[in-house]
Amino acid sequence: MLLLANTKTAPTGPFPGGDARIAADDANWVTTGRSYDEQRFSPLSQIDDSNASRLGLAWYADLNMSRGEEATPLVVDGVMYVSTAWSVVRAFDATNGKPLWTFDPAVPRSQLVNACCDAVNRGVAWWRGRLYVGTLDGRLIAIDARTGKQAWSVQTTPKDLPYTITGAPRVIKGRVIIGNGGAELGARGFVTAYDAMSGRKVWRFYVVPGEPGKPDGEVSDPQMAMARETWSGDAWWKQKAGGGNAWDAFAYDPELDLLYIGTGNGSPWNRMARSEGKGDNLYLSSIVAVRPETGEYVWHYQEVPGDEWDYTATQSIVLADLVIDGKQRKVLMQAPKNGFFYILDRETGKVISAEKYVPVNWASKIDLATGRPVENPEARYSELGKPFYGTPSSLGGHNWPPMAFSPRTGLVYIPTQELALPYVSDPAYKKAPLGYNTGNRLGASVPQLTSPLKEAKGYLMAWDPVNQREVWRAPRDTFGNGGILATAGNVVFQGTGTGFFKAVRATDGKELFSLWGQTGILAAPMTYMVRGKQYVAVLAGCGGVYGSACNLYGKDGRHANLDRVLVFALDGRAKLPDAPAAQAMVLDPPAVTANAATIAEGERQYALRCAVCHGYRAVSTGNQPDLRYSPFIADPDNWRSVVLDGLLANAGMVSFSKVLDHDQAEAIRQYLIAKAQEQRTRIKGEKGTKEQKGADEPVMHAS
Repeated sequence: MLLLANTKTAPTGPFPGGDARIAADDANWVTTGRSYDEQRFSPLSQIDDSNASRLGLAWYADLNMSRGEEATPLVVDGVMYVSTAWSVVRAFDATNGKPLWTFDPAVPRSQLVNACCDAVNRGVAWWRGRLYVGTLDGRLIAIDARTGKQAWSVQTTPKDLPYTITGAPRVIKGRVIIGNGGAELGARGFVTAYDAMSGRKVWRFYVVPGEPGKPDGEVSDPQMAMARETWSGDAWWKQKAGGGNAWDAFAYDPELDLLYIGTGNGSPWNRMARSEGKGDNLYLSSIVAVRPETGEYVWHYQEVPGDEWDYTATQSIVLADLVIDGKQRKVLMQAPKNGFFYILDRETGKVISAEKYVPVNWASKIDLATGRPVENPEARYSELGKPFYGTPSSLGGHNWPPMAFSPRTGLVYIPTQELALPYVSDPAYKKAPLGYNTGNRLGASVPQLTSPLKEAKGYLMAWDPVNQREVWRAPRDTFGNGGILATAGNVVFQGTGTGFFKAVRATDGKELFSLWGQTGILAAPMTYMVRGKQYVAVLAGCGGVYGSACNLYGKDGRHANLDRVLVFALDGRAKLPDAPAAQAMVLDPPAVTANAATIAEGERQYALRCAVCHGYRAVSTGNQPDLRYSPFIADPDNWRSVVLDGLLANAGMVSFSKVLDHDQAEAIRQYLIAKAQEQRTRIKGEKGTKEQKGADEPVMHAS
């Protein structure tokens, strides 16, 4: 239901305190990327490379959500606004952390089953005294920034399909722009613009086509008619899927009046299951440029034609003016999952250059004449019917944590990673009404392949976009590290998956400051100034797709996920309390009673239904329980009460009776018992009889 607080239509033209402020506001941080170009560069320089070693904690605020935190805070006129897990919005005094208000949209916890990657939220938008947040259950809500009261709410996605919203809205010319997620579960992507004052829908642009011969009645209808020629068969529309969900990446050029949308992967991933193994499948994995007031299409560039590797183009889009070959060019830059760093002419969409920023084996290069990748034939696993060990993996060379660009150094700073994983086609795939629908055997064991996490790397990379080369890198302890902030003080800030907040010199990567925040940091930092004092803030909280990298489980048990707002300033003197002791893990499984065939079926069903949340090969190192240690596996009736009857639905664990029968649920239990006994034997062999969690390696696939 649409709740209207003010039905007046937003005016057009420049907005005092609105668009003009977003375009240029040095002291505040008014939109998620600080400015329309999404550079995440601040001109503030009170904190610089000569004094960053004096940084200390100014204040902190516990969020108490115990989940992944991925938002960039906003600060407007001394007030900080943050969104947290479960789409909750909070306001604080930006100088001392005093809570001002909290808005909880009351997202049903059962919605977690429709989220590919945790109950996260990546931020709010601010415009003319209002905040806008997208919720995990698909609503867009306007909030009075002064009081925290709801102004209006609109359901932007179908409630009966597996859509979510985790991305930050953007407000452009009085239009609130919002996308959605759901490609892993089987959804059709689209982007919608709403009137910022009233919540009235203004336009919608679908990313992939729907049923042939049935226009949507939206601005994208001409493009969908053209896109259908690049799809084959009828599986995608009969499954109400196709994917392409634009869940995070947007940027805007006010001079060209172009909104740039980064689109997502195919649904299902497997192109044979989606499109008979044929066609480019527009507009998957593309940059699409439209007019923000009307949604009118202007141009597109497809980075991965016929995607089947989850190589999204939803990673951060950055706009800049660069001198290339002696000529100043208006460019769009992106380091998407697929491992190539792209520079496009943002007026025309033509690719200027594209080079590998991490090792890549799915394609040898990007042909600049055609703009298409020169593919490795072995990468088409769905056609060949053989596993492909893809580099980058589905986690990408760079995932959602935003990169930053400094006009002072001319460098782009990328949270980079190297991780290869297998793609294994599922020939028996049929769309399921619950859970992941990729058409692949996620987490499948491929005996001839090496253990992927042993070779995984994570690092902060400084990249020269003009010359398309690495300048320096700062190694990290794990893959899955946080987003980036660059400042005019020649400092770059980043949090790490192992919980450290770091400042490095922008020109050479020398570390200037580090503080352990007691939990993994995935979100991008931001900076602001109040009454002449500069602060740097970041949200800490392990979860999302990178729960395994954060490794909440250690040798001494399970550690608490202490999600927080951390705010730093020169000579800050606040102290975090001591981290609580880890909770001991007791491994006490019953005896294995099932035969090998039942356990093998349990492994297959676990990989299909459970692995995304609870860890591949039954090893969890993130927020969700490690089921080998669950007391529920000891009793078949208790197990069924959770898995089939939905005993824990209010905690996010809904009933899986739509996709599992009694025998399949029992097979999963028997598989977990077998894995628990394996772990118990391993522990006894390595540690005597002392029962502790070992260092099994999960294999991850996600967006």
